[in-house]
Amino acid sequence: MKFYVLGIDDNKVQHFKPEIMDVIKSHTVFSGGSRHHDIVKELLPVGYQWIEIKIPLKNVFERYQSIEEVVVFASGDPLFFGFANTIERMMPDAEIILYPYFNSLQLLAHRLLMPYQDMHIVSLTGRPWHKFDEALITGYDKIGVLTDNREHTPQTIADRMLYYGYDNYTMAVGELLGNQESEHFDTYELDEIKSKTFKFPNNIILRKKHVRHRPLGIPESDFNLLNGRTKMITKMPIRLLSLSMLDLRDKEVFWDVGFCTGSVSIEAKMQFPHLQVFAFEKRTEGTDLIDSNSRKFGTPGIVPFIGDFIDIDINTIPRPDAVFIGGHGGMMKEIMAKICGVLNVNASVVFNAVSDESREMFMDALTENNLDLIEDIEIKIDDFNMIHVMKGGRK
Repeated sequence: MKFYVLGIDDNKVQHFKPEIMDVIKSHTVFSGGSRHHDIVKELLPVGYQWIEIKIPLKNVFERYQSIEEVVVFASGDPLFFGFANTIERMMPDAEIILYPYFNSLQLLAHRLLMPYQDMHIVSLTGRPWHKFDEALITGYDKIGVLTDNREHTPQTIADRMLYYGYDNYTMAVGELLGNQESEHFDTYELDEIKSKTFKFPNNIILRKKHVRHRPLGIPESDFNLLNGRTKMITKMPIRLLSLSMLDLRDKEVFWDVGFCTGSVSIEAKMQFPHLQVFAFEKRTEGTDLIDSNSRKFGTPGIVPFIGDFIDIDINTIPRPDAVFIGGHGGMMKEIMAKICGVLNVNASVVFNAVSDESREMFMDALTENNLDLIEDIEIKIDDFNMIHVMKGGRK
C-alpha cells in the first residue's frame, strides 16, 4: 500500500506546487482530520472519498486496508509527532511518499526571529506530563511544547510551572500559526497567562530568564519535616550513597517505600529527571509533606500513595527497576515479598539498616526471595549510630 502524506498549514487557501497538485488530481481517496477537510475540500476531484482520521485509529486503518493508494493531509511536518509516524507504526510495510511543511514550533520560532537549533521539544498532545517535567527540572534554555485543548493548555502549563517554582521562564504562545487571517503570537510572563484566552490550535516556546538552583545533595534541614523530627529523614550523605547504589541513570521506574518527608524521592527526581517516581507512605501526613517539599525543590511528577504498603493495589503501577525501602514497620518479610513479585529483571533494592536486627531482617528477606547481597557499606554521620547501606539484587 502507498501513502502520499502532504503537510499543510491552517490557511483556507493552499498554494501547492505543481507536483503536489498532480498527486491530488490523480487520486480519489483522501484522508485527514475534519479541519484538514475544510481547508482542502475545494481542491479535491469530483467523486472523491474522504476517510476522516479520528479515534479509534484502528478503525481508520481497517478502512485503509482495502485501498491501494491514499492521499493524507496532515498538519505541518507529518514526521514531527505526526501522522506519518503513526502509519509507520500501524503499517510498517506501507510505502510513504512525504511532502512536509514547517511544523508549528518552527513557525513560532520564525515569528519570534528566534534561532531554534538548541530548542528541546516536548509533546503534551494527549500525553502525560512526564517529559515536560523532565525538561523543566533539567533546565533547558528553550523548551518548545505542543499543547492540546484539554489538559495541557498554555494556562495549565503556566499553572504547573508556577506551582513548582519555575517562574524563571517566559512563555511565547502561537495561535493558528500559518493562518494569514487569524494567526497571533506574543510573549508573556507566566503570571499573565491566567487572564488570557488562546485560540486552538496553539503551541508555546519557553525561554529561560535565569538559572534555577539545582543542588547535588539537599541538606536535611532544608526539608519540611514530620513534626520537626530530624531523625525521621534520611541524612544527605546516606541519601546520596543510597541513590548511587541504586544506579538510577539507566533506570526508568523508581519506587520509594516509606517516603516520610519524600527526601529520597525528591533527590532522585532532581538528579534523574527522566525517572518515573512512585512513593509510598503509611502516615497520612505524608501527602502534605511530599507535596510541600516537591514544590520547594521543584520536582513535579512524583506520584504518592498513602496507606499500608501491604494493602495498596500495585497492579496498575509500572513495575520498578529500582526500589528504596525507607521504612518497614516490622514487616520487612511481607514488603520484600510484595516488591519481588513485581521487580523487573536486573532491578535493585536498597535498604538502610540502623541496627543489627534490621540488617538481619533484610538479609533474610533477600534469601527468601532468591536475591543476593551485592553491596553492604557502613557509614557513620556525626554522632548518629553506624548505618549499613545495603543493596540487594541478582548478580
